[in-house]
Amino acid sequence: MPTAVEVAPSILAADFACLGDAIRAVESGGVTTLHVDVMDGHFVPNISIGVPVVASLRKATRLTLDVHLMIENPEQYIEAFAAAGADMISVHQEATPHLDRALGMIREHGCKPGAVINPATPVATLSEVLDKLDHVLVMSVNPGFGGQAFIPGALGKIRQLQELRRSYNYAFRIEVDGGIGPENVAQVVRAGAQILVAGTSVFHTPDPAQAVRSMIQQASEALAQRV
Repeated sequence: MPTAVEVAPSILAADFACLGDAIRAVESGGVTTLHVDVMDGHFVPNISIGVPVVASLRKATRLTLDVHLMIENPEQYIEAFAAAGADMISVHQEATPHLDRALGMIREHGCKPGAVINPATPVATLSEVLDKLDHVLVMSVNPGFGGQAFIPGALGKIRQLQELRRSYNYAFRIEVDGGIGPENVAQVVRAGAQILVAGTSVFHTPDPAQAVRSMIQQASEALAQRV
């Protein structure tokens, strides 16, 4: 029986001057997880937030903090983000030559480990670590900036991961990030996605709580149709 689909709003798209209000709004819409994008200006062409903001978020909410490290040398920062209050930590396959080690460090520090693949990275690059993952994050845009259009090729990767889960009885969840909104929620859920990261389509609307409720409803309907 398929498990429920989560919508994880990305605070990158929120108004940082009113971050507490933004979090409370999506929480009232039924959110249980917040997606936190950490960018270093090197691995991706943008700079976002760091450890202090994650620590502040932890003080402001009990929601699950899904910390996505879009940074070089992620191993150097895993301990700090775990200590700041991250619940899930994802590292890019492309950012470290020692992915197995990085995932082990995440688990050792009490967080759920995830691996991320960019649009040009095949699912096969994760073949040796799929049994060690809590989640696989499929990037459906090139990382670095919010508001980009969904890359349709991500659907094939989601389907491939879903088939691997089924065939080998893996436990990882499938997460998708980039260009997710009302127009494609059903598609990605039917493909097999279980965690939908949404930024602009939530926080750049008049009513973020309603935007979340609507996407959760769409996801639930699509999940019911999934074979």
